[in-house]
Amino acid sequence: MKQEILKKTQEYSSFTSECLSGMVKIPSMSGEEKEVLEKVSELLDKAGIKNHWTDGLGNVIAKIGNGKKILAVDAHIDTVDTGDVSQWELDPFSGTIKDGYVHGRGTVDQEGGAASMITAARILQEMNYDGDWTIYFTFTIMEEDADGMAWLYLIEKEGIKPDYCVITEPTNLNIYRGHRGRMEMEVYFKGLSAHASAPERGKNTIYNAARFAVQLEELNEKLKTDELLGKGTLAPTVFSSDAPSLCAIPDKANIHIDRRLTWGETKESAVKEISDLLGEDATVEVPLYDKPSYKGTVFKQEKYFPTWKIEENHPLIQSGVTNFKSLFEKDPVVDKWTFSTNAVAVCGRYEIPCLGFGPGNEVMAHAPNEKTPIEHLDKAAAFYALLPFTLEQQ
Repeated sequence: MKQEILKKTQEYSSFTSECLSGMVKIPSMSGEEKEVLEKVSELLDKAGIKNHWTDGLGNVIAKIGNGKKILAVDAHIDTVDTGDVSQWELDPFSGTIKDGYVHGRGTVDQEGGAASMITAARILQEMNYDGDWTIYFTFTIMEEDADGMAWLYLIEKEGIKPDYCVITEPTNLNIYRGHRGRMEMEVYFKGLSAHASAPERGKNTIYNAARFAVQLEELNEKLKTDELLGKGTLAPTVFSSDAPSLCAIPDKANIHIDRRLTWGETKESAVKEISDLLGEDATVEVPLYDKPSYKGTVFKQEKYFPTWKIEENHPLIQSGVTNFKSLFEKDPVVDKWTFSTNAVAVCGRYEIPCLGFGPGNEVMAHAPNEKTPIEHLDKAAAFYALLPFTLEQQ
């Protein structure tokens, strides 16, 4: 079976890379994924996948098999924008295939995983897979804006609650078993306006906010650390103020905080750390994400995305290791992501074990000249196709 899968992934190598190229040619920022998902559906049809549909939020779902247990294999298909196009050697949306790579925005983060999933689904369909697992290949939306929101919708509204989940974000073909969580916080400062010619009559919020920002730098150095996931961090990313005019003392200020949460840190503990630094004229809030999907569906989510990890001896991780060794005849690296993924919902909120394995090197994510090796695409497709059979041997 392994040899058959390896043979098919090589046979379909051009198909896989063309799938990725086709997706990359369609810009697909969060909330603007309609056209690229139409392309995904077209590619699933071309691959002979008979059972696929679009849910109420806008995710595309393909189903293989009818086993009693559920395995989900997930890729988000939205991307970030290009940044400064002058830093790109090729058009970010060219989807150029050359020198053993597919080039362009989204090849690594993370339409490469989606392309490998389409080929894996094709292989399992052609093999008439009828084992212990029902396999959902999910092509999800809006991850770059709100990690895991699509999966909260799949679980809570569509009733798809897997036993295990594979996250196909880039891992450089390593196996990942966790990452830090993240959250956003808004800190609001209230002052008293006065004419700038007599600043002593007012209460300047810039001073209070600036002193608070210095305290944030000090707090960042004191945050917890974890042997696997590393240290928690915080960073103020926006500082703004508002005044009646340019010659008036500002009576409002705002600082936006990006908080990365290591193991043992929670929304409550992070908010308390900030609250303890604030005086009576300042408040902290966790904002709400309520942007409509491309279908117009609003599915609100607090901007808190929990930390997750599973142990290296967990059956899912061990099956992944066995799967890797069987296919590639060497030991995999077992590690963690630096950034956040949809697993914040699947494992972080719902405690469904997740395994990370994807094509491309994560250092290319969100960077100019993004590209993914075709070899990675093929190996990832083989890994996803063989995994249900390996899991059956648990």
